[in-house]
Amino acid sequence: MLDAMESAPRKFLKVIACEIAFREICHAAARSPNLHDLEFLTQGYHDVPCRGREEIQKRINAVPAGKYEAILLGYGLCSKILVGLTTEHTPLVIPRAHDCITFFLGSKERYQDLFSNRPGSYYFTSGWLECRTRRGLKPGDPGGMFLPANASANLNATHEYWVTKYGEEKAQYLREVMGEWANHYSHGVLIDFDFTKPLKLDEQVKQTCAERGWDFDQVAGDLRLFQRWMDGEWPENDFLIVPPGEKVVATYDDSIIGTAVAAS
Repeated sequence: MLDAMESAPRKFLKVIACEIAFREICHAAARSPNLHDLEFLTQGYHDVPCRGREEIQKRINAVPAGKYEAILLGYGLCSKILVGLTTEHTPLVIPRAHDCITFFLGSKERYQDLFSNRPGSYYFTSGWLECRTRRGLKPGDPGGMFLPANASANLNATHEYWVTKYGEEKAQYLREVMGEWANHYSHGVLIDFDFTKPLKLDEQVKQTCAERGWDFDQVAGDLRLFQRWMDGEWPENDFLIVPPGEKVVATYDDSIIGTAVAAS
């Protein structure tokens, strides 16, 4: 008798994601019972959200009707790059995350806990380091340090939430108090996985920290969010499913993103 995993029908899923998560997504795909078509976009689209949104929408529109059960989008809210994305025929599945750091830590709750306890942290992953290398950049070069989206996108989203809850004046005060860290990083934190340890990323991050006068720290990565996403396990608390005819909106609350009827 087949067990539950063997007897469950396999899903055929389309993945459209930032190359920043290439290794982690491929690792999760290799462990998943589902079949995936993977498509990776060049890192950096969250820096120019309108351009990034257009490019992601173009890739969604190119997906043929009826071929996949869902389109998995590997992006966080990231400077509102997701806002306005819609689908004509195939549901979108998006992790609820302000930015990709959440993906590597396994949950938005763990991310928020680390963000609150040590806000002056600059996070590194294999993707951040390898994208820098692909472009021939060094840490000291202009643009040689990718600014993680958590540095600005999470603070912006939090500010807008504060405005709705407390009003603009108090929200601005809270932003100024909480925002001091953004100009004064104190720690470089490597998010590492067992399968990335052979890359010896810690040596690269330690060097960068030494050059910038930061303390080095390391936290274990957690693939649970990636794995459930690839496996087709999409609880509402962690994933947004966007039905055809609806679009993504920012919610400015703990759910991060939601849906609304798309304009015809």
